[in-house]
Amino acid sequence: MQPIISVKDVSKTYKSGLQALKPINLDIMQGEIFALLGPNGAGKTTLINIICGIVTPSSGTITADGHDTQRDYKQARKKIGLVPQELHTDAFERVIDTVTFSRGLFGFPANPGHIEKVLRDLSLWDKKDEKIMALSGGMKRRVMIAKALSHEPKILFLDEPSAGVDVELRRDMWEMVRALRGQGVTIILTTHYIEEAEEMADRVGVINQGELIVVEEKKALMRRMGKKKLTLDLPAPIAALPEGLNGFNLDLCSEGRQIVYSFDAQAEDTGIPALLKRLTELHVDFKDLHTDQSSLEDIFVSLVHSK
Repeated sequence: MQPIISVKDVSKTYKSGLQALKPINLDIMQGEIFALLGPNGAGKTTLINIICGIVTPSSGTITADGHDTQRDYKQARKKIGLVPQELHTDAFERVIDTVTFSRGLFGFPANPGHIEKVLRDLSLWDKKDEKIMALSGGMKRRVMIAKALSHEPKILFLDEPSAGVDVELRRDMWEMVRALRGQGVTIILTTHYIEEAEEMADRVGVINQGELIVVEEKKALMRRMGKKKLTLDLPAPIAALPEGLNGFNLDLCSEGRQIVYSFDAQAEDTGIPALLKRLTELHVDFKDLHTDQSSLEDIFVSLVHSK
């Protein structure tokens, strides 16, 4: 399958000498949800803006649905919908007018039925005749999403779409994302809510200091880098771990009420049977036990801090 977005050796250095992006190579496949994660200033928005043709790269090429984003900008941009971080709206325009205008801006003929569907899907239909300046911040964010979807793009960029929005909009937005993916739309998102990426994404890319340090299928990444923890709840607190447990990777937590054992999520021999046997030999009782696995956020933090 040919990638719907192909980024080849793309870098960005500003006149000041700041290198915002080191050479990046990335293929994104049609119909996938790709999460681009990274700390503030890592280069996420710069990369998105380059792919969307808003920022000119210092080197490299990008194609979107087969169109070179520099040589064939208009055709490439028609394929892309962008919801930026910042709210840029026409304050004195009516909601329906600005969304309709966005569709025409890309050269598409009027389609009132599609505009109505988009506004209804985003719970904006009852606000269609209101001026944007009268809307709440969450409603303005909905308008930005509606504008991005007005021309039926095959590729949708969501740059921090959950920033400053309420729980209801976040839920509606992710339902819409799933529906779009079902229609074959490719979704690329950045988010500080990494649990959303963990729930939604098919693949994950982590960018740090302008460098793409990992691109991997989400489940494979979590299996490869994930850690598991076995937590033993003790019937009474203890002051220190018994000396006979020194060979295990243990921590004493919750003011001595829990023993936590960390181990590799992929390990065939987890060490748990040996640990439980040793606890029995040392007459260390526990009243309950449970296991937890690293979240995507845990893995993201470890990747960024290891650079």
